[in-house]
Amino acid sequence: MVKKPKRSEAASRSKRNQRNKKIKKRENPLGVNFSSRQAKENATQVIISAGLLKIFGVGTLILGDSGIGKSESSLELISRGHKFISDDVVEIFRDKDGRLHGRAPRLTRNFMEIRGLGIINIKEIFGSKSILDETQIDLVIRLKKWNKKMEIDRLGLEVPEDYVLAGTRIPQLHIPVAPGRNIATLIEVASRVFLLRQKGYLAAQDITRRLDKKLAGKNE
Repeated sequence: MVKKPKRSEAASRSKRNQRNKKIKKRENPLGVNFSSRQAKENATQVIISAGLLKIFGVGTLILGDSGIGKSESSLELISRGHKFISDDVVEIFRDKDGRLHGRAPRLTRNFMEIRGLGIINIKEIFGSKSILDETQIDLVIRLKKWNKKMEIDRLGLEVPEDYVLAGTRIPQLHIPVAPGRNIATLIEVASRVFLLRQKGYLAAQDITRRLDKKLAGKNE
C-alpha cells in the first residue's frame, strides 16, 4: 500500500493564510485596511470600526460586533431621513477647536455593505441630501447581543461610562439586540434621550420623584 506524502509545513501555512484572507474579506468586504484592534491611532487620526450617522442633529457613532446589525439599522435610519456619513470604517480627527469629528475614508465614501445585497451607494439610492461628508461626534451607541444573564438597568438610572476615543470622553448608551427589537427606532429614541439629558432631564428621576411624592401623600 502506497502511503500518501505528508503535506509540507509551507503548504499548510499557505492554505491557512488563504483561508484567513477569505475570512477577512467577508468581514470587511469594502477592503479598507484597519487594525483588528478596536482603533488604530497615529499622531493626527484614529481609524475605528463603526458606523456614523447624524440623527436629530446628533453625530452618532454606532459600535457593535460584526453581524449584529449596524449597517441594516443605519440603512433604516437613512430611509427615515437621517444623515449618513460612514459605514464599517470611520476616520476620526480633530477640528481646529479640538473637537472630534468623523468621516468615511475617501475610497468608501457614500458606500455601504448589506448582507444579501452587497455594496450599495447611499447617495445614488437616497439622493445627495441623505449624506454628509463629516460630522462632530456627540454620542456613542453600542449594540450588544442580548442574553438572559445580561444585567440591564430597567429604569435607566445608571448611565454607562463615557466612551474614551483619542483621549476624549464621549457619552455612551448601550442597546441590547434581540429578535423582535426594532434597533433603528431604539437608536432614534436613544438620540432623543441624549438630547434631553443634555438639557438636564432624566425620565427615571422624574418618575422617581412622582412616586416619592405619591408615597409621601399617603403617609400624611
